[in-house]
Amino acid sequence: MTRSALLVMDVQKSITGRLPGLDPDYTPRLARAVAAARSAGLPVVFVVVGFRPGHPETRSSPLFGALPEGAFTDSDPGAAIHPDVAPLPGECVVTKKRVSAFTGSDLDLVLRGGAVDRLVLTGLATSGVVLSTLRQAADLDYRLTVLADGCDDADPEVHRVLTEKVFPRQADVTTVDAWIAGLA
Repeated sequence: MTRSALLVMDVQKSITGRLPGLDPDYTPRLARAVAAARSAGLPVVFVVVGFRPGHPETRSSPLFGALPEGAFTDSDPGAAIHPDVAPLPGECVVTKKRVSAFTGSDLDLVLRGGAVDRLVLTGLATSGVVLSTLRQAADLDYRLTVLADGCDDADPEVHRVLTEKVFPRQADVTTVDAWIAGLA
């Protein structure tokens, strides 16, 4: 038996605001996927990057160690999930400490606890959280779907290569609208 969950990863105000060339239709399109998942009774799991004040988790990280003081902490308004796709009360928000949604989080426990074995991946950026999560999820034996237009990247060519050539080796790759149509 397959039970799917939609993962909405790193769609936080600071990230959507800093991604050059982000399609202005991105968050409304992603909101349609979230609404469709909810209507179909699928769990929607929001994954965010977040740290403690002072960022003790990032001191050894070349990537996250360069963040400004206070970034992605509870007091940072930019750490909030974009309002177009904000979770409803009772929906799960998982906080991660590195690029993959699994690293430094309890995501695997949440998914296994809900008997989820298929993940539908969306998020920012394709070459970051989506790629890292896809690889780790495949190693954890999850079945995978990537909503290609539910992801975006600062580099459109990298996004294209990943969604057209790399991801299909480990996941079904489709669009938001095609995935929604398949739920009906």
